[in-house]
Amino acid sequence: MPSESADVRVWLVERDYDNRDLIILTYATPDGTRTFRKELAVQAVDLDTVTAAKDVSPDDLATVEDSDVRDRYADEAARMAEEHDPDETI
Repeated sequence: MPSESADVRVWLVERDYDNRDLIILTYATPDGTRTFRKELAVQAVDLDTVTAAKDVSPDDLATVEDSDVRDRYADEAARMAEEHDPDETI
């Protein structure tokens, strides 16, 4: 059984909406180099708590290629980590 310590903490850095009534949450590692995306139906947001941070498997992370986006995500992850507890509802 894998250890939970293998999970990576990611912080909410972006919330977008698309034309299919989905909310797209982007969480990033503190250095902004990797992301985890989660799509939620607008109607399901109350049912699925959106928190400041999540612990996810490294296998679920994507690499951020654009250096400007990496920098923006790193700045936002640092701000979120400073201002919020990881399990705080956002």
